[in-house]
Amino acid sequence: MKFILATRKSPLALTQTEMVAARIKAAIPGAECELLKVVTTGDQRVEWSLAKQGGKGLFTAELEQALLRGEADVAVHSCKDLPGDNPPGLVVAGFLPREVTHDVLVLREGVSVPATIGTSSPRRQQQIAKLFPQATFTEIRGNVDTRLKKIAAGDADATILAAAGMKRLGITGWPGVVLRPLSFAESVPAVGQGAIALQCRAGDEGKLAAVVDAPTARAVVLERAFQASLGAGCQIAFAAHATRDTLHFFHEKTGIRTLPLRDADFAAPSATAGRILQELGFHG
Repeated sequence: MKFILATRKSPLALTQTEMVAARIKAAIPGAECELLKVVTTGDQRVEWSLAKQGGKGLFTAELEQALLRGEADVAVHSCKDLPGDNPPGLVVAGFLPREVTHDVLVLREGVSVPATIGTSSPRRQQQIAKLFPQATFTEIRGNVDTRLKKIAAGDADATILAAAGMKRLGITGWPGVVLRPLSFAESVPAVGQGAIALQCRAGDEGKLAAVVDAPTARAVVLERAFQASLGAGCQIAFAAHATRDTLHFFHEKTGIRTLPLRDADFAAPSATAGRILQELGFHG
């Protein structure tokens, strides 16, 4: 069986897609994989402000179109880039085992209290503003190594990156910067952060059943239920992160909240999201 995997061209996207290919080959005897490298709007429009354009979908739409046209069998996404709803005809078949999920504060060497922080994410801006209330925010875009170089060069005093991407790229340090992991009490991760999502045409998900990871799906499906309930895109300061028994939640209206989760909560993700959001004061 041959799988054509649609992927972005960034170093991290290619690394993640090679991980998917290796897992498919290990799980399905005789499987072959080929990469279809796609340039997305978000990659093309480097001058665009993600906050103003609405970042959701800018890094995924072209991969989804490749699936719908039959040019690819699987689209490989960083799950945190995926909008809450699939286009008609597509489904998320599941996820690879999740990597570490926390954010990392990247500080230019010699800076302990940053005056300028490079991030366009409202989620990160509003949470980090609590740690550094005097800081101003600027937009820094580019691949992981590009952003690290920009901080080292002084384009901003700091930025925030997902630990998962750095780990997958083998980055444990960088000249001219200091890396400081952020706890969930300081920065709740984005929905799906650390998870690689496998998207396919509806009806094909059975082909990937041996590839996907159930514990990751248990948590991420619940997180995505909050995203779907709120209709949250990149313009909303919102985060939901589920561990085995705890929901870490952030919204611009509520701040950071920590709530207990039971096994039954994972069994009915949409109902759980609706109930908790109502308890937190969200209506409709």
